[in-house]
Amino acid sequence: MSDLLYKTSIAVVPRLYVALSSLWFRTCRLELRGQEQLHAAQAHGAAIIAIWHYSVLYSLHHMRRHPGVTMVSASKDGEYIARVAHLLNFETVRGSSNRFGVRALKGMVDQVRLGKNAGIVADGSQGPPLKAQPGAILVAAKSGAPIMPIVWAAKRCKAFNSWDRTLIPLPFSPMILEYGEPIWVEPELTAETVEKYRQQLEDALNSMYRRLWGEFGRDGH
Repeated sequence: MSDLLYKTSIAVVPRLYVALSSLWFRTCRLELRGQEQLHAAQAHGAAIIAIWHYSVLYSLHHMRRHPGVTMVSASKDGEYIARVAHLLNFETVRGSSNRFGVRALKGMVDQVRLGKNAGIVADGSQGPPLKAQPGAILVAAKSGAPIMPIVWAAKRCKAFNSWDRTLIPLPFSPMILEYGEPIWVEPELTAETVEKYRQQLEDALNSMYRRLWGEFGRDGH
């Protein structure tokens, strides 16, 4: 993609996407579950929202009512998501496990300490899918905020040809979005306790994932 084409698309595509997707998503018939879990987590201040990568498009739309800061890949493709996040009133910290990761995590911690909710894609920007990475654990330990696992499933949806099969729910589709139980992480971590909490987060997300998709008669997305 030429520089001119990229600059044009980065200026136009995110705005067009937000305008159209807001109308699109509002047609979906959403059932919310576990709201008391979110309220319990936020009663202590900010929360760290952890999602699977496949769910990022609808999750950004949904969580616009709880704006904060989210980590977005430092790649050129990540700029599209960053622009979408900004249009939905999120601040962004740029980084991933491969580029600027330590700096990005420190930036997230600083923002959470200021009382802002944080959004982290638990399986990272490059996967493997449905396998948690330790980023959310480290931010929780340093900030003192709990991790809030969130999963959604839809009866009818479209999957993109990406490593995680990113999904978009189809118009008027029944959907379920669930807030899981908050995960509190101790401040002093060792390699063993990081792995313990990482596995706890992965298990919580995948348990919700299997159950919600199972209600629509599917093993997963």
